[in-house]
Amino acid sequence: MPPKPVIRAAAVQIAPDLTSRAGTMQKVLNAIADAAGKGADFIVFPETFVPYYPYFSFVLPPVLQGPEHLRLYDEAVVVPSDETRAVAGAARKHGMVVVLGVNERDHGSLYNTQLIFDADGTLALKRRKITPTYHERMIWGQGDGAGLKVVDTAVGRVGALACWEHYNPLARYSLMAQHEEIHAAHFPGSLVGPVFGEQIEVTMRHHALEAGCFVVNATGWLTEDQIASIHPDPKLQKGLRDGCMTCIITPEGRHAVPPLTNGEGILIADLDMKLITKRKRMMDSVGHYARPELLRLLHDARPASPRDELAAATPAFEEPSDA
Repeated sequence: MPPKPVIRAAAVQIAPDLTSRAGTMQKVLNAIADAAGKGADFIVFPETFVPYYPYFSFVLPPVLQGPEHLRLYDEAVVVPSDETRAVAGAARKHGMVVVLGVNERDHGSLYNTQLIFDADGTLALKRRKITPTYHERMIWGQGDGAGLKVVDTAVGRVGALACWEHYNPLARYSLMAQHEEIHAAHFPGSLVGPVFGEQIEVTMRHHALEAGCFVVNATGWLTEDQIASIHPDPKLQKGLRDGCMTCIITPEGRHAVPPLTNGEGILIADLDMKLITKRKRMMDSVGHYARPELLRLLHDARPASPRDELAAATPAFEEPSDA
């Protein structure tokens, strides 16, 4: 069945539970139910929302990060797990496509991972941020080209990138070349200061215009008590405020509804899918406006693995010799 002509999208700006994965998971399930009550078909949560974004890594020197980093290991999400099954169940119950950011634990490493659950509860995509940014490189490993993938879902073709991956134009072009219709984006929020929110807005609007797609972006939020719990120094606390820009952008680069830059809430907007063709009629970056004989992208989509196994060759049958 083709996607509906109008998709109702939700972008969630929300504070995690900085003390437990279970607490944050309950917030995820509550938000899905809340958005379902508003008729949402598609919902996006902030970057690594479960259990929480590692804000500590932005304000603590590496020598002091050990305890908090180890605690993040304990609270991180394994895929699959009870947590992923709970989100899949909620997606299936409400017939909603869910994009959730998690700290994924894979044995001895953590990854910044985006999970896309289709409306039937199927995990349509698990992808890892290809290059963690600045302080994040102390926390997460790197993803690979296999995750740069657009997936068919109940709401159309969905692609996803996390935070400053949007400053990698080739990563964005990879999704554009796969004809994404709805782009899911998320950032941590409550980080860096007001300039971060301004940069996010520019970036999201530019991608919508260049890709000719809808962009649904979610940023996180920290309360004053949470900020104080991360670091007691008021000077460093300034780096844990503002920087929020939860927004829903049309293919014409416009806000579908006013953005959310302060506090918690859920943005709801109806996406008229005909606007994609309206934009691409004028400028299709990977179609009639492209020049692949001059410029094209080489994308290595093979999963990265620390070990490849070659099966031993079966020895040819030999007649026993006469002794």
